[in-house]
Amino acid sequence: MDVAISTLLSPIILFFALGMGAALLRSQMSVPEAFAKGMALYLMMAIGLKGGVEMSKNPLTMDVILVLGAGIVLSFLIPAIAFACLRATTKLDRVDAAATAAHYGSISIVTFVAATEAVRLSGLDSGGHLVAVAALMETPAIITALVLAARGGGKREKPVAGSERGELVREVFLNASIVVLVGALIVGWIAGEKGTASVQPFFVDLFQGVLCLFLLDMGLSAGRGLRQGWRQLSPMTVGFGLYMPLIAAAIAAGFAYAIGMPAGDAALLITLSASASYIAVPAAMRLALPEAKPSIYLTLSLGVTFPFNVTIGIPIYIFLALLITGQS
Repeated sequence: MDVAISTLLSPIILFFALGMGAALLRSQMSVPEAFAKGMALYLMMAIGLKGGVEMSKNPLTMDVILVLGAGIVLSFLIPAIAFACLRATTKLDRVDAAATAAHYGSISIVTFVAATEAVRLSGLDSGGHLVAVAALMETPAIITALVLAARGGGKREKPVAGSERGELVREVFLNASIVVLVGALIVGWIAGEKGTASVQPFFVDLFQGVLCLFLLDMGLSAGRGLRQGWRQLSPMTVGFGLYMPLIAAAIAAGFAYAIGMPAGDAALLITLSASASYIAVPAAMRLALPEAKPSIYLTLSLGVTFPFNVTIGIPIYIFLALLITGQS
């Protein structure tokens, strides 16, 4: 309960709520797009650099390899479960269900950043290798979704052409979030704590303030998405955006327990599994499944699941991590 209260009343969550409320009330508040992109770049660099520095302090052990492997398996597995849930409980066709499922196997880096801060505020330690796990979990979900959609045969409007396939590969493996995140991770790993000391005031001291500004903008985006796209979502489809993160969190908790992860690392793995992409996967789906409806998958991931995770979900995931590690 203390973890939940401290997370819900933290500035980052309150600023997100402010932005979302302003958008739902049709306020003219806005954040310039170029500034928002700059903040996103800063946050990914900061979290990647921190992860690289932490990884430089410890060798690549079997425990780390197991966590990396668990992240990949979860990213393949969760979209298949999400797809089955959507097909069983909603009227979405195969393509829309596959595109939506892809978002729930991939990850939200902003949710991960918020969870990292919440874990720190909870007094728990986490390893830098979880940043590498986040990067690895971006791609497998997209592959699973394409396989699921392809099984629909003639329901696809047209196959992906060779040039489009090459563009898809670039979008999946070289999208900005992965390049910046992995690049900053490598920089931090090579430079180490001593080498990055000179940039610590910029990447550490300013981090929480920039995160508050960014989540204010994300709240505005989530509120607008809900306001504009809710008409296309049935109650069962909206319900999926709320219960699927909990299903994914439970599955990830089982993996974390089996591996024997410490509470802080377990909380972040659970959060990654429960989050839903709204950056890399939508871009890939536009290329691979252009007939899928963004008004469904983007409204669900950004307008329903993202607000749920950053307000209610993260405290639940931290509590779940404490529970499976016997620290609750």
